[in-house]
Amino acid sequence: MAEETKQKKEGIPEDLKDLVIARLDVLSPHKRIHIGSVGGFTKDELIERVKMGDEIGQKIAKIELSFLIALKEGTLLEELNLSTYEN
Repeated sequence: MAEETKQKKEGIPEDLKDLVIARLDVLSPHKRIHIGSVGGFTKDELIERVKMGDEIGQKIAKIELSFLIALKEGTLLEELNLSTYEN
């Protein structure tokens, strides 16, 4: 809990920021990513938000980190396989 509070005060760690920016950089410049009721963003806008470390940038970093952890643990593939059989 203390680590999470410390991270919020310090923003996004630089190594995570670099990883998220690299992943965002491969997105098509013609697509928009929509984040709930906040609105849609281009890849360049999201990269800028991650660099600034604002609320949207932190949310994108958290989403990317959750995705990578799920991929590593195999839970993402399990979920994708389950959704394939449900259709």
